[in-house]
Amino acid sequence: MSAGRLFFIFLIAVLLLPPGDGNGAPPLPDPQKLKYPALTFSPPEPQRVELENGMVLYVLEDRELPVVNISAVIRTGSAYDPEGREGLADLTARVMRTGGTRSMTGDEVDNLLEFTAATLSLSAGTDAATADFFVLKKDFDRVFGVFADILMAPAFNEKKLELAKNLKIEELRRIADVPQKLAFREFRKVLYSGNPRGRLSTVESIGRIEREDLEGFHRRFFSPRNVMMAVSGDIDGREIVEKFRRHFGSWRGDGPVRDVPPPGEKLSASIHYLQKEGPQSTIIIGFLAPEKKSDDFYPFTLLDFIVGSGGFRSRIFSEIRSNLGLAYSAGSYYEGRTGYGVFGSYAITKSDATGRVFARLQEILKDVTRRRVGEEELLWAKRSIVNSFIFSFSSTDMIATQQMMIEFLGLPPGYLRDYRGRIEAVPPEDLLRVAVRYLRGDRATVLIVGDEKNFDRPLSSFGDVRKIEAK
Repeated sequence: MSAGRLFFIFLIAVLLLPPGDGNGAPPLPDPQKLKYPALTFSPPEPQRVELENGMVLYVLEDRELPVVNISAVIRTGSAYDPEGREGLADLTARVMRTGGTRSMTGDEVDNLLEFTAATLSLSAGTDAATADFFVLKKDFDRVFGVFADILMAPAFNEKKLELAKNLKIEELRRIADVPQKLAFREFRKVLYSGNPRGRLSTVESIGRIEREDLEGFHRRFFSPRNVMMAVSGDIDGREIVEKFRRHFGSWRGDGPVRDVPPPGEKLSASIHYLQKEGPQSTIIIGFLAPEKKSDDFYPFTLLDFIVGSGGFRSRIFSEIRSNLGLAYSAGSYYEGRTGYGVFGSYAITKSDATGRVFARLQEILKDVTRRRVGEEELLWAKRSIVNSFIFSFSSTDMIATQQMMIEFLGLPPGYLRDYRGRIEAVPPEDLLRVAVRYLRGDRATVLIVGDEKNFDRPLSSFGDVRKIEAK
């Protein structure tokens, strides 16, 4: 008999065994009830260095691999775009990377990065821009100067700008081809209505942007007192600081930029509808939520996990997708930011189930404002969040970057050290309290994208509806 056939017979025999070890042993216990020692958490502390020009560094040595990582954060982003030139922050970041420096063309920079297997990227979000640089230690001195030049003195080549504008315009034209992407973009506009964060780029605004706009935006925001960097890898702390002084020491500019004011509190509920033909609907119900520095951040983090971001066991997912089978995707998200936070619950469903799913989402959100979360459900959420928190520190690069972001966001120095304890200490009544305070139905912002003629009930049955158009 062949070895392969013997293995097959053995496998079948194993699969047919009764639960246990074959000797009457009981089945394996529920993983949720296993007892294990408490996790210890003591990440290394990076060194904080402030250069003479005001730029802040967080430096952490790690000799395990011959690589160097640099992550920079800049206080700027789309929230700082001038009115009528929405998209300027994004284009500035793109063309800083592709447009070359005073000593190298963009193509020469690309060739150098490719030859040394280094990576260099820049991007602009809503409230911050980031730059990331990775290089082998042996090539660091050769490429680091290019990284510094791109941040301090980008060339903003006209052809590269034109290419970036064309790519962005094409990207905007294609958003409508992905209904879910369109829905979350439009939801941001209605949630932040009246605030600069709600002004998004359009084909027209991108077309107005010229090279002089990029240069002015760079001068205003890319200055040493507005930049922080996390440096980690196979480095010598003193030596790397001296290299930063050599390359960035002459960099000057204005002081740090002030934060854009947070969005104002919603005073009433609103339902917005965007017509989009197709077999599916996207439903989003959102609220302004606690900022990251608030004591409410911790109970609301747990509340969000239980309501929808906790995966299969979360209420929205298990009810709307698993039990009712009415959603392709469903859940929630929460992000505490500086001065404000955002919570959103969502479901993507077939058109003829839109009304039923919308009503069920509302019921799930109302339920957490009426009844306390059970001890078992809360314990599950705490364990999950605390255990996954450790994975935020799986590399020295992540550790240094996290410490840098604590200062950037104005959080207390002990934020990371205290996070797990603050989560574990939240009582059930705190979840009910923050649910009542923030998930108020009379202040909900709703967006539904789909084809109403195929809905199972008219949206007007839920209240006044404002029809909007994507721009």
